[in-house]
Amino acid sequence: MSRRRVLGTLGAAGAGGLVVGAVSGAGIASAVSEGSAAGAPALTTVGSTEVMFHGKHQAGISTPLQSRGHLVAFDLVPGAGRKEAAALLRRWSATARTLMAGGTPGTDTGVSLDAGPSSLTLTFGFGRTFFDRTGLTAHRPSQLDPLPAFSSDVLDPKQSEGDLWVQIGANDALVAFHALRAVQKDAAGAARVRWQMNGFNRSAGATAQPMTARNLMGQVDGTNNPVPAQASFDQQIYVPDTASGAQAWMAGGSYAVVRRIRMLLDDWEGLSREKQEQVIGRRKSDGAPLSGGSETTPLDLNKLGADGKTVIPNNAHSRISAPAQNGGASMLRRPFSYHDGIAADGTPDAGLLFIAWQADPLRGFVPVQRKLDRGDALSTFIRHEASGLFAVPGGPATGEYVGQRLLEA
Repeated sequence: MSRRRVLGTLGAAGAGGLVVGAVSGAGIASAVSEGSAAGAPALTTVGSTEVMFHGKHQAGISTPLQSRGHLVAFDLVPGAGRKEAAALLRRWSATARTLMAGGTPGTDTGVSLDAGPSSLTLTFGFGRTFFDRTGLTAHRPSQLDPLPAFSSDVLDPKQSEGDLWVQIGANDALVAFHALRAVQKDAAGAARVRWQMNGFNRSAGATAQPMTARNLMGQVDGTNNPVPAQASFDQQIYVPDTASGAQAWMAGGSYAVVRRIRMLLDDWEGLSREKQEQVIGRRKSDGAPLSGGSETTPLDLNKLGADGKTVIPNNAHSRISAPAQNGGASMLRRPFSYHDGIAADGTPDAGLLFIAWQADPLRGFVPVQRKLDRGDALSTFIRHEASGLFAVPGGPATGEYVGQRLLEA
């Protein structure tokens, strides 16, 4: 039964109450249609959009950016092992399947009874320590080896890593929070929250036409991201279907690098717009490269200005991070902004929840970040305060739960 049907039925049921169980995605689609036909107001485009739970890849990777997000890491409780982890992933998968279809779990909080799916996605991954605690070290991929240290790192270990990781995204804040509470409740007795981060993007429909998102520095952020239509997309972002042996369970999966990047906004906002554009290497107005054209025009890294210097400075962020400057290394950046109030030093505790997807972080994130670490003009205005690396298995087939191929190996 859909959340919208529940609301209408509760009105008719009165004090008699209502028991609601988990249902399949197909059942939800039917329920939403029946609810509308019965006279309930039609869902808006934002509310009615549904992302499938089952598939070759997990949802929330190539899914378009959502306006609200929660990132949460869990550690297994003392004494919990492989058996308890498998039971938890079964619960999480059942909850995700129901919520993503617009349904209502059996132990629901009622937070989003009147909302549709709202492009809700739940994505699940495993951290390096998970394999030690479940006796599955033989199946731990080398891609989960610890990331190297970088000079801009000021990492808080309590806000980093974790046995399990869940990414939640939705185009409605209550739908996203509803999913967060459901995931936390499902974990009781098996895992406890290690850290949680809450993020946002611009809401769907806030601009006259779809646009690349802006970050809290006001910069267009996400230009030249790889897109599924590109022939190299799957190769760059997903583990090949041919993965075999101890890592066969990662076929169709991806690796997520998660970084909480504090933006030193007071310092940044003290720069002139011209200086900000020199730091990034792109126009602030539309994201176009300083070498000319529109947002999607390739960077002309050799173009010289009247002063004989390159138009895009040698230390500009866009130059240093460009795939052409990094042997073709590419990542799918899918971030959320965050704002957690004012820090102890009186400055905004705000920035970017950076999430980068790739088939291999040693060929994606690491070489690019090493190069940025050596001379990126943006480094003066950011600080990496938390970090995590997670193996995100492929999507579950119908009848499977996320991670089943690992936990039942």
